[in-house]
Amino acid sequence: MAFASRLLSKSKQKRVIAQLEQDTGNDGNMFTAIPKPLQILMSLYAGRIILQQEHAVPVRFFAKEAAPPALKGDEMLKNIFLEVKKKFETAIGILRKEKITIDPEDPAAVAQYAKVMKTVREKADLFSESQRIQYTIQTRTQGIPDARTYLLTLKEIRIKRGLTDELGAEAMMMDALENIEKELKKPLMRNDKKGMALLMAEFDKINKKLSIRKEDLPKYEEQLELKISKAQLEELKKDALEAMETQKKRYVSGASRLFTTNFLAINLEGGMEEFKDEEMVDVKSLDIRNFI
Repeated sequence: MAFASRLLSKSKQKRVIAQLEQDTGNDGNMFTAIPKPLQILMSLYAGRIILQQEHAVPVRFFAKEAAPPALKGDEMLKNIFLEVKKKFETAIGILRKEKITIDPEDPAAVAQYAKVMKTVREKADLFSESQRIQYTIQTRTQGIPDARTYLLTLKEIRIKRGLTDELGAEAMMMDALENIEKELKKPLMRNDKKGMALLMAEFDKINKKLSIRKEDLPKYEEQLELKISKAQLEELKKDALEAMETQKKRYVSGASRLFTTNFLAINLEGGMEEFKDEEMVDVKSLDIRNFI
């Protein structure tokens, strides 16, 4: 159960995401095809959502986060508890059945882990990271009437997430807006179809310059989930090694007390060395289903 809690821990997931957002993407492995998937996704979602001021994303798309009807305090807390309990039990049920290999260096193991966690999210009605990005942009910018405030809000979201505008997309988008507003001689409003068409054409040029293709959006989303999965497996491997090391120390300490209590005529120091030299199990051989 402890392993399952680690897999589903929001604080653990946030720490993994934070580490990924600081990652330069230059580690030379299979996950470097998209150097900054989070920034690329934000750029693509920004261009899509800016046109949705009047035609917002259907509420059902974000049904996971939809606000419940107003309830009294106790009833609300009870419903929240039951909802969380239901999601957790659903996730546990899947993790009890699916095999996860704790090997972050094996692409097949990473892909399998990503597949399992995708099933968990779908069955437990949870967001993927890419869906969370969309939801954050959508909710934070809904109702903003002008393009400038919209882009400035995107900047606030980026800064809050600890991202730098390393791709330069944000600065280029703002420059494009400056030029269009000079041409229009007025602020660009999101309901100005002609002006927004000009801005979107500039955004398309920016994406082309950065080699970002709208049609590759599913690939970027998959790439992000693979990077997250690899990082989460690395966290699990670290946790497993620490747990085994702690257990080994307890075993040696317990054995020492046992030998001392029974006054066995042995060299205790040498006996303990025998336990200390014993190799720990390879984490790749662990079956998480046995710990749930």
